[in-house]
Amino acid sequence: MAWLVLALVLAMALTASVISCGPARDDTGKIGVVVTLVPVGDFVENVGGDKVDVTVMVPPGASPHTYEPIPSQMVAVSQADMYVKVGSGVEFELEWMDEVIEANSDVLVVDSSVGVELMGSDPHIWNSPVNAKIMVENICDGLTKVDPDNASFYAENRDDYLKELDILDEYIHYKLDGFTNRNFMIYHPSFGYFAREYGLTQLAVEHGGKDPTPQVIQDCIDKARQYDLDYMFVAPQFATDDCETIANEIGGQTAPMDPLAENYIANMERIADALVLEFED
Repeated sequence: MAWLVLALVLAMALTASVISCGPARDDTGKIGVVVTLVPVGDFVENVGGDKVDVTVMVPPGASPHTYEPIPSQMVAVSQADMYVKVGSGVEFELEWMDEVIEANSDVLVVDSSVGVELMGSDPHIWNSPVNAKIMVENICDGLTKVDPDNASFYAENRDDYLKELDILDEYIHYKLDGFTNRNFMIYHPSFGYFAREYGLTQLAVEHGGKDPTPQVIQDCIDKARQYDLDYMFVAPQFATDDCETIANEIGGQTAPMDPLAENYIANMERIADALVLEFED
């Protein structure tokens, strides 16, 4: 599959090179930026404003652990000025970044994780607003390198968005800091950085990308009862059958918690609000 996609990309890129040998800008003059994940695309759009055209490789609802790019996405990569990778070990990037570089050796690859304190092999760095601020700084630096004439525009947008992220951080602290019960259960462990930032304990059902065994499910039921949990959180990228089983056994319910939703700030506010329902007595 990888070789088939690469062959298509190279063929299309060769055709395009006959038409233009200049930088990859569309008819509006926007900078072509490709990102791995939806939240990172949101960061780029907030910094780049109307000067960027963003392509997201892993679309909403898809899992970065299993998604494979389609030919049109690889064509976008071949024509892009900048690729923003998460850089923290997202499985899609481990699998496909070599092909990205081969498709466009001139693209500026920005590692948005530079400066983030990683938690072992947990790649979900964006789910902490504090980490998001670091990622936004890295994105701004990349846009400035690609388009130095508009450096002040990007810097102003960066600063405005950083202020919004500060307000988001304050909101989450305001919502969550007063609770003594600080445990929550989720199917896929996407919120380890969020939990570290706000002093919470994430109890995950799935580990290492493997489906939980009956024993693991029973252990989760026992933990949910031990911590008096009422909610089993699940993202739309994963099946809910096991979550429904756990929720039924504890007399609770499943609830959405999406680590990859559009509109980063609004989504993180929803997550904080959902956790309040769990933490309330």
